[in-house]
Amino acid sequence: MKRYTLEVCCGSVEDVLRAEKGGADRVELNSCLFHGGLTPSIGALIAAKALSKLPVMAMVRPRQGGFCYTDAEYRTALADAEALLERGADGLVFGFLNADGTLDEARTKQLVRLAGDRTKVFHRAIDVAPDWRDTLARLIDLGVDRVLTSGQAPDAFYGADVIREMVDFAQGRIEIQPGGGVSLRNLERILEATGCDCIHVAKFRELTDPSAAGNPDIFFGGALYPPEDRYDVIDGDYIARVRARL
Repeated sequence: MKRYTLEVCCGSVEDVLRAEKGGADRVELNSCLFHGGLTPSIGALIAAKALSKLPVMAMVRPRQGGFCYTDAEYRTALADAEALLERGADGLVFGFLNADGTLDEARTKQLVRLAGDRTKVFHRAIDVAPDWRDTLARLIDLGVDRVLTSGQAPDAFYGADVIREMVDFAQGRIEIQPGGGVSLRNLERILEATGCDCIHVAKFRELTDPSAAGNPDIFFGGALYPPEDRYDVIDGDYIARVRARL
């Protein structure tokens, strides 16, 4: 029977532990998933490696809002990447584009060299590139190992046909991993339509922390004002159901 690799998108060490319990094969470790995932703290990586046996792909993304970074932001990304590798990251997840959305080859090449024999993953920045074929060809030439994509659609279900085209175009030279909006309802359709043997999933449940509930007039974040006594964690039971389905 075909073996499918289940990667879970995590925003904390608690998420990593819940993903592992649910049967994940590896995790992508981030911070700030509300903004699509930013670089995790070094402490989060250290704890994840100490408490879990799963391979950890560490995000390298210095800020939200696009993928064309200033020199200072890129220097931050390089410093983060070096620190993550030194602390045991099994791979790096990154994406660098020029202002017109084309691949920033120089910066991508530098991250590939820095990662060495660790896994190099180009994330969904490819989904906003004006020509995914050209981008994919350049990533192959640069030595990137895997691409995470929704097929340039809002989610992988609607982008499944393009993801299949990416797989055919790649011809095994780079791994194509569907991600974005994957659920139990569309999982089989995505895998069947794309022909991929790996999948990227995120499913959360809300928990309550009563320590911040005493004064509901206090907010610590931005103008959205979410409840301060609640937070999201990976739904381990849901991940287990995905693993069983795979």
